[in-house]
Amino acid sequence: METRRTYTPRASDINRRWVVLDAAGRPLGRLAGQVAQLLRGKHKPSFSPHMDVGDYVVVVNAARVGITGNNKPRQKMYYRHSGYLGSLRAVSLETMLARHPERVIEHAVRGMLPKNSLGRSMFRKLRVYAGPEHPHQAQVHEEVIEQND
Repeated sequence: METRRTYTPRASDINRRWVVLDAAGRPLGRLAGQVAQLLRGKHKPSFSPHMDVGDYVVVVNAARVGITGNNKPRQKMYYRHSGYLGSLRAVSLETMLARHPERVIEHAVRGMLPKNSLGRSMFRKLRVYAGPEHPHQAQVHEEVIEQND
């Protein structure tokens, strides 16, 4: 009787590529879900949940990301707390998009990644830019813009 062994990729077997996504007009949650899948490597046949086999992802036009819902820009809040009494800070989505549009996408993607050291290493492969230009043209050999709408 032949026994089959489970394939686990080695670090030398992992082939990472650079993917450029255009956020203009795309819903924030759907974009973040696609980015999280690419960062984890779930689109690859060599996916392994205990390893970081994902690709590098560059998101451009973060300032033009689509937000669904009439009141969401004013109602959705981002909170942070320094640990001191009375230091809770709240910023609305509308304000965050105006000041730091990159952080909106980063926050959404971070919430969809594992909450451990593996998720942190995956998150380091994400680059988000507010405008259409990015400094990674040397790494991206063929510009891959994925639109699944």
